[in-house]
Amino acid sequence: MMHAQALLAEGINTLKAAGIEDSARDARWLLAYALGIERDRLTLALHDPVTADQETLFRQAIMARTRHQPVAQIIGARLFWGRSFQVSPDVLDPRPETETLVEAALRHPVGRVLDLGTGSGAILLTLLAERPEATGLGVDLSPNALEVARQNAEALGLSARARFVHSDWFSEVEGEFDLIVSNPPYIAATDFAGLAPEVRDWEPHMALVPNGCDGSGLAAYRVIAAQAPKYLAAQGWLMVEIGVGQGADVLALFTQAGLKRGQILPDLSGRGRVVVAQA
Repeated sequence: MMHAQALLAEGINTLKAAGIEDSARDARWLLAYALGIERDRLTLALHDPVTADQETLFRQAIMARTRHQPVAQIIGARLFWGRSFQVSPDVLDPRPETETLVEAALRHPVGRVLDLGTGSGAILLTLLAERPEATGLGVDLSPNALEVARQNAEALGLSARARFVHSDWFSEVEGEFDLIVSNPPYIAATDFAGLAPEVRDWEPHMALVPNGCDGSGLAAYRVIAAQAPKYLAAQGWLMVEIGVGQGADVLALFTQAGLKRGQILPDLSGRGRVVVAQA
């Protein structure tokens, strides 16, 4: 009978041979998943025997990772702001950098929230979980993404305060909001081929590259800047995640739309990550 430690070594070697970076980390995550335990308990289980089903599940997960499928998709979940969110190939994998947007939003009163392109719902649901008085609307053009977001809301006990609507940006949105947030598609068409295969080949194209004739990656921000002021309450805030080098252009779009107090906020690496402005 194989023990967990030997299975882990096998997985690490397989991932290394496939050229997967951080192969030891990923193999540990996938072994914990196959064993049905939390990752921080894996060390305690390394000398235990594994069942045939656990062995099969682990090897299937390792093979999926050799094809560059993201770990979060393989195990079906990702931690974001300390909470577990269901993920699938229909939504972006919530990234730690996006927590910069959440942190910025929580510096202000969070009442009525609109999340444009909500995906898994990670941004909206985190804000609602942190602010029990808040309510929110998440919109997305993908019905499958909306289903993932609804399931996350239910799992977090937030269904009573979160609604999800199929909408092309603001097309099905009504009312005013104290906070509008978005992590829109911002990859320029010319940059798509150079993305890591975990992103390029496995995450939804519509959530990465915006529809727009100029291919610059700014098309979504133009739509948001043009329409958001009509949906912001007095002194409400608009906050968006941005791509590399897009801060000045997005800030200019917000200023031209009549928004004020615009800022570019850095993430932990010091790179401009979020643009904020006030009605």
